[in-house]
Amino acid sequence: MKIKFSSSEKLLLFSLAGAKFTHIMDFMVLMPLGPQLMRVLDISAKEFGVLVSSYTFSAGATVLASAFFIDRLDRKKALLWTYAGFWLGTLACGLVNSYETLVLARILTGLFGGLLNALVLSLIGDVFSLEKRASAMGVVMAAFSAAAAFGVPFGIYMASMGNWRWPFLILALASLPVLIGLWYFIPNLESKEEGPKAPALSIIQRTFSNPNQLRALGMTLLLVLGQFMIIPYISPFMVGNIGFSEIQLVYIYLCGGLLTLFTGPAIGRLADKKGHKNIFVTFAILSILPLLLITHLPDYGIPFALLASSLFFILISGRIIPSTTMVVSSVERKYRAGFMSLNTAMQQLAAGMAALISGNIVVEIAQKNTDVVAIGNYNYLGYLAVGLTFLAIFLGRKIVPLKEAE
Repeated sequence: MKIKFSSSEKLLLFSLAGAKFTHIMDFMVLMPLGPQLMRVLDISAKEFGVLVSSYTFSAGATVLASAFFIDRLDRKKALLWTYAGFWLGTLACGLVNSYETLVLARILTGLFGGLLNALVLSLIGDVFSLEKRASAMGVVMAAFSAAAAFGVPFGIYMASMGNWRWPFLILALASLPVLIGLWYFIPNLESKEEGPKAPALSIIQRTFSNPNQLRALGMTLLLVLGQFMIIPYISPFMVGNIGFSEIQLVYIYLCGGLLTLFTGPAIGRLADKKGHKNIFVTFAILSILPLLLITHLPDYGIPFALLASSLFFILISGRIIPSTTMVVSSVERKYRAGFMSLNTAMQQLAAGMAALISGNIVVEIAQKNTDVVAIGNYNYLGYLAVGLTFLAIFLGRKIVPLKEAE
């Protein structure tokens, strides 16, 4: 049966995808601005790392704290206020003129940006029935692919224009119509809530006494842990081991992002037709190929490397879409926003753990007669990611979607 969305559902999805796109773009454009920020603001590589991590830590702390109260709030109002705060933070990033104030602006952006993901995913679960949920998830996740495809090239282009503030100012301007769309197209869901509001601290007891929800959180942790041990070192590996120039790294994100822009919605529709769990298991198994290929990549030239990285993008996103749908569907609607905040916090924790683990495994190998540094022991990360994938499949097969979660 073909999955069809009504006009109101399409407009809602477009608005949510816009929120996701601007949110991810804000994070992606900072990376290629690093060299210019270090030069203009006279900061070290370590200080730039603090600038990047200030957003992540701020976002992680916020989503963890929000898990205790977010289910007590109206979904629409919560998302509107959160997105407005995100817009203010992005605008501030484009108006500041010192390193210290830019760090504060990134912290402000993270405070609100961290909540966006949980609220957007919760709204998809609230509005769309189980039969349409993966298709809707695929559309919104395509915004992530678009941001990956255009965020880095956009940042590099803006950096070449000589003004690091422009990306943030342009994003702030683009976010205004998205905010209007969210206000206009998100339905009022407050009247659908049933029963008294649960105590703020009950989410911990409720989640940790529910094996189904624990399996969902565990699957999230394992998948993200495996992916983020690989992803941060793709660019250094491509430069140091394969021979990419720094400007050629744009092709990795451009090719992978554009391809998943089309494959993401298709995978979502397939998951709704064939079953979320079946498609997750299928793509999780298929993803083992690029996990091993990327981490054992022979120097067959840039075209072959782009083929491998594009396959990585497609199959990794192919397992994210159905697995996220499974997580959303594992919890009752009235508790969903708080649970998805916990899930987002789990993602942040897994990403941090992955960086710590991978950083202690990979080694830098100096090349003779060149400043290029190759990456060693990358293959071990591939083996770990494969093992974590099998564990995630084991947990994922045991997750039961709740009828009342529809």
